[in-house]
Amino acid sequence: MSERFPGRKLSLVRLGILSAAVLAITAGGVTAWGNFQDERTAEAIPSIFSGYVDVTATPRYAFEDPVSDAAENVLLSFIVADPKNGCTPSWGAAYSLDDAGSALDLDRRVARLQQLGGTVSVSFGGLLNKELATSCTDAGHLEAAYRTVVDRYNVSSIDLDIEGEALADAASLDRRAAAVAALQQDRRADGRELTVWLTLPADPNGLTAAGSDAVRRMIAGGVDLAGVNIMTMDYGGSRLLDRSMYENAVSAAEAAHRQLTGLYRDAGSELGSETVWRKIGLTPMIGQNDIQGEIFTLKDAEELSAYASAKGVGRLSMWSLNRDRTCSPNYPDVTKVSDGCSGVDQGAATFAAILGGGVRGAGGAAGSPAGPAAANASAKPSSAPAVTDDPATSPYPIWNESTAYTSGERIVWHSNVYEAKWWTRADTPDDPVLQGAATPWRIIGPVLPGDKPTPQLTAPAGTAPAWEPATIYRKGDRVLFEGRVYEAKWWTQTDSPEAAQQGAPESPWAKLRDEELLKLMTAASATSTPSP
Repeated sequence: MSERFPGRKLSLVRLGILSAAVLAITAGGVTAWGNFQDERTAEAIPSIFSGYVDVTATPRYAFEDPVSDAAENVLLSFIVADPKNGCTPSWGAAYSLDDAGSALDLDRRVARLQQLGGTVSVSFGGLLNKELATSCTDAGHLEAAYRTVVDRYNVSSIDLDIEGEALADAASLDRRAAAVAALQQDRRADGRELTVWLTLPADPNGLTAAGSDAVRRMIAGGVDLAGVNIMTMDYGGSRLLDRSMYENAVSAAEAAHRQLTGLYRDAGSELGSETVWRKIGLTPMIGQNDIQGEIFTLKDAEELSAYASAKGVGRLSMWSLNRDRTCSPNYPDVTKVSDGCSGVDQGAATFAAILGGGVRGAGGAAGSPAGPAAANASAKPSSAPAVTDDPATSPYPIWNESTAYTSGERIVWHSNVYEAKWWTRADTPDDPVLQGAATPWRIIGPVLPGDKPTPQLTAPAGTAPAWEPATIYRKGDRVLFEGRVYEAKWWTQTDSPEAAQQGAPESPWAKLRDEELLKLMTAASATSTPSP
């Protein structure tokens, strides 16, 4: 057969063309396979929305009562070094963790949001105070400080906001990386993950040189970074003047994507384009920025949300949920930044809802029910046994149907703490029918492990003058009656504070709250203590 039909010989030119074609097909197959793997890897990484909450700002933002599904995922900020002890975490250098638990109800509010099915992350750092790694030079103490916060608030995700002087402190960058990597490894050994995002300043050209170095050191230090979140805000002189805030954000995002691709390649990890997008976070400052003239509008938010969705961005955030509302007419100059409003007319819209629509994880993890309604729907069945409250472990008195409660008084009912919004008696705190303004009770959060009864304060003699029936009292005067201090709401004579003690709203007397009474007692004790 071979002798009768000899095979045709290929010329060198034809052989070269065939070889090139085979190589092209092979390369195309490798590229296609690489793209397929990149897509699969990216799809396994959730996209999330999580709004920053300034914990210490006033007025206090009630993150534990989310106004929308998007507002259920929060980044509480900022944990920084205590001014008196660089290895001790504090909230904004103003509250110790214990102080925040008592003065801000923070532990209980965190537990309440988690009870509703929301997620809580904690952000370390910020611009104004010292991040822990810049003050704490002992590696073991630094890791313990991070661990204390993570364990106390039962979080599985943290955010490291590094800017200002901290970004130029190479030693602290390395300390931080080593401590966080060790914490991640310890938790992983216990079967618990710790997601870590690195938040850095950026401009339309992407990360600064110092920001790129921070990423490089985190990767080299062994931190498994979920991603790099860039602050698309406060551009100053770098802002592209002929572009919108959205377009400036896109310019920053595209540049950061190229930078992050190169940083991982230099570290020996060749990540696909879609995987890198999942490692990009974008955080605008809604409304009026710190720099006058830089205003991130609702239209910017809509466009950025659509862009994030198209690119598969891993995280959208915003500064801040505290500011996500229109300023009141009493706020005189909306060109100046407010901690409590955005400075733009939002109407019925919220930036959180708009930005949260651009990612899959707004309102809950992918594939799981989202929102308070889902959390309530998955609650214990009606056949579950009734909760028995234990006075020995309840931080406040157990609710009693026959007792009258005044505004601000707290009770425990079915393992939750409630606060009276106004005078009430016989109104069940967890009445499933009454809602909003119809219920006199506001839920604070669940009874926590380790809670103990709050001592009932009794004011000693001399804290205030004893009440006398014949004495005329004017608004603001204070008297002592049966171990409590009362303040006159208006002119009064012969009216006993007993009515206020029983909760009568028509009484001319108002009972001082425990925190006010404690301050008064402390001041009275200080003035009565003789000098040495």
